[in-house]
Amino acid sequence: MRHRIFYNPFTMVFTIVLLLLLSIAVSFLFFGMVSSAFAKLGFSWGDAFLLLFLCLIGSNINIPITTLQTEVFIPNNNFVRVFGVKYRIPFRESFIRKTTVAVNVGGAVIPTLVSVYLFYMYPAALHYSIYGIMIVAIITKLVARPVKGVGIVTPALVPPLVAALSSVLIVFQFPANHEFIFIIAYTGGTIGTLVGADLLNLRNITNIGAPVVSIGGAGTFDGVFLSGIIAVLLV
Repeated sequence: MRHRIFYNPFTMVFTIVLLLLLSIAVSFLFFGMVSSAFAKLGFSWGDAFLLLFLCLIGSNINIPITTLQTEVFIPNNNFVRVFGVKYRIPFRESFIRKTTVAVNVGGAVIPTLVSVYLFYMYPAALHYSIYGIMIVAIITKLVARPVKGVGIVTPALVPPLVAALSSVLIVFQFPANHEFIFIIAYTGGTIGTLVGADLLNLRNITNIGAPVVSIGGAGTFDGVFLSGIIAVLLV
């Protein structure tokens, strides 16, 4: 008689129901966090739901903006032997590698539009937000790493932590309105991450080898979208 160490004490139907309820609970918790962050920025819960919905849908939409071409040379290791002497064949093979550069709607366009809207509503915060964006962009650039075949990879928690800390320092260092702290944190977490992770690494795109590189897309979507949200919640 065999004894199983691991077994499921519940029926399959009950397990599926539990997973469904857990998914719903996590979704509500996530929406609550996003709504709380946007509420601090002056948006209503309805606006927060709309922005979250648009970002999730837009994360699947990439708008091509240009195509980069790079000639890649293949090392020639072919030899011929003549009269006992080995000669390297003096030819090099090459091929043209094309990389399409696109902009992700949910990860770049919508967060940028939200930041522009905040600057329009609170023009006095623009001056202080620029400092936050620059700080986040510089730190993100330092920690971002290009990964062949994938894109630009950035540690998930670094941009929002830097955005939150920089917003606190800026508000207390300069005679800024304390209400601007959320705007500085959000714009630093979104635009700063976009600039530091993507825009400042555009020259490395051709070395990645990916057929499509999306600004604000792939792994950076979570980084850009969540960086602004987490930064606001942290302050």
